[in-house]
Amino acid sequence: PRILIVRLSAIGDVVHGLPVLHAIRQQFPQAHLGWVVEEVSADLLTGHPSLNRLHVLSRGWLKSPGKVLRLRRELREEGYELAMDLQGLTKSAVAAWLSGAPRRIGFCRGVARELSPWLNTERVKSDAAHVVDMNMELLPCIGVTPVRPVFDLPQDSSAQAKADAYIRDKELSDGFAVLNPGAGWPSKRWPRERYAAVARWLADNEGLRSVVSWAGEQEKAWAEEIVTGAGDAAVLAQPTTLKELAALLNRARIFVGSDTGPLHIAVAVGTPCVGLYGPMPAERNGPYGAPHVALQNMRINGSSRERRNASTEAMETISVEDVQNACTRILAGRD
Repeated sequence: PRILIVRLSAIGDVVHGLPVLHAIRQQFPQAHLGWVVEEVSADLLTGHPSLNRLHVLSRGWLKSPGKVLRLRRELREEGYELAMDLQGLTKSAVAAWLSGAPRRIGFCRGVARELSPWLNTERVKSDAAHVVDMNMELLPCIGVTPVRPVFDLPQDSSAQAKADAYIRDKELSDGFAVLNPGAGWPSKRWPRERYAAVARWLADNEGLRSVVSWAGEQEKAWAEEIVTGAGDAAVLAQPTTLKELAALLNRARIFVGSDTGPLHIAVAVGTPCVGLYGPMPAERNGPYGAPHVALQNMRINGSSRERRNASTEAMETISVEDVQNACTRILAGRD
């Protein structure tokens, strides 16, 4: 079969789609598999051994008739028979429709939004709690038996070499934690002074220095603030691509951060995580599986827009002690 996966963004959600790709490749080793993704997340999929074709779109592509026509031509050259819309938005369903695939499989309204239920030819009602399991519910429609989710991020030797060089340079070979203060929504961010307190505690009680990761100038400023507040307990991460970040996270003993791409990359590479949750339900978007811990003392109900624009009140109900206790549980189990 010639199958197209559509999951355009965001970084964490693209990671959540990887088990679908793995399951299809395992059952159909000779299949021709493609994926449509927006460029901000494309580095995660570039060179993936299970993909025959990666279609990369610039942000805002749907507003450009020229880019839409180019995508249509590019997709139809591949002759896709099936398209799987994991995102459930108008733009993802349009990408599936542009492929010309006669079967376009997505979700029923509730998971799917906007025009996607009308643009897809088959719709699945999801009963799963977590988004990874929701995605896996689409597999029986194409004759794939769902198995235990495997993320299977591609390895990159140059990214691994860069991570190893950084670890040697910062003298972190005995083990380290990664703290990630950034998040796409302001309502998902945890106070920076609390990250600094966690870094000091990890150094004093677990013998682990912390690497503070970041992306973009704003997050770099926050990371520098945490490093300053933590003293000798933390160091600033170097600039990284997504593959380089994955290599660094793979070498960490533990990750602490909110619901954002780096958290889900850490899960995918097998690093135990403490996820900090406020606006979104942890049972749906939390770090998937064991031995991870999701902390949520309060949640915000409402639309995605309302959650995005909410205050940080829900995040601030998570105390430093809550995070310390979660780290203790994870590190005790890992040792």
